[in-house]
Amino acid sequence: MSQQHDIHSALASVIERFVALKRALGRQFEASSYRLGRLDRFLASQQPPDLTAETFSAWCSSFRHLATSTRLGRMMAVYNLCLYRRRTEPGCFVPDPSQFPPAQPRRAPHIFSESEILRLLAAPEALTPYPLSPLHRQVGRLAVVLLYTTGLRRGELVKLTLGDYDPKEQALFVRDSKFHKSRLLPLSSDAVLEMGKYLVERRQPGFPCGGEAPLLFNRQGGLTGYSGGGLGILMRKLFRRAGIRNADGRTPRVHDLRFTFAIHALLRWYRAGVDVQVCLPALSTYMGHVSVLSTQYYLTLLGPVTQAANERFDLHCSRFLPFDPPDGGGVR
Repeated sequence: MSQQHDIHSALASVIERFVALKRALGRQFEASSYRLGRLDRFLASQQPPDLTAETFSAWCSSFRHLATSTRLGRMMAVYNLCLYRRRTEPGCFVPDPSQFPPAQPRRAPHIFSESEILRLLAAPEALTPYPLSPLHRQVGRLAVVLLYTTGLRRGELVKLTLGDYDPKEQALFVRDSKFHKSRLLPLSSDAVLEMGKYLVERRQPGFPCGGEAPLLFNRQGGLTGYSGGGLGILMRKLFRRAGIRNADGRTPRVHDLRFTFAIHALLRWYRAGVDVQVCLPALSTYMGHVSVLSTQYYLTLLGPVTQAANERFDLHCSRFLPFDPPDGGGVR
């Protein structure tokens, strides 16, 4: 378990072994560790001798007011823990997943248009500094640029330090990210320009400027970096200022900029006439994926991609599949 979770319940040793195993296999396991920590605290407060159907039901009732996806995530974390436990304790309780709330359809990502990106880039100009965030505007601007031009995960961005940027190589070093993978990200010329402007602001007296200092910093609790949640609040503020909503009227997610990065890269390749299949491994490496299969999750055949793929197909194959005139009745 992570350090912020102290284990106290009867399942303490099982939870610790399970989390240790998952992390030994290369997973950070933060979300599930957090969920199991909540279960542990609940069991410690109730002090049952073991996890049973009754105690599991009582635990589930304690968060029945939450969204379906949140409840399902917590239940599945416990289900997987119980499956692990059953390997050495065959008689232990294992919840029935058929009684869990049904999984919700995957929320379609919002793919930002180029005009929306321009509005989003302009949105930080309206931000004003305040004592706890003296570089409020500059941080907002740099966050938009890096998220859009590199496809960084939110958690990766907030962990960056000043030492992770190499101005000579014009690249960011992302350390020990998902699946404990590290990677070097060459930046675009626009991103390099923005980094240069931001670093000039960071050299002001009183601002942390050592190599270990957070790239995006504020003064919440001292000179600290943004948390993932704090950056999320800032980005949603910028989405609203830019007037950007998804198809159902909701504010986009920060992660949607990662989808947009991948989709726009694909579109650029299609329009440039390059071999997309050859380029996909490079995109996979840049995004920090284990394999191209993970990258395909981001390349859902959305409207613009479908159109670009159709145009590429038409360019190369139309001479092999000639169409009859309108009165000819179809393809020969």
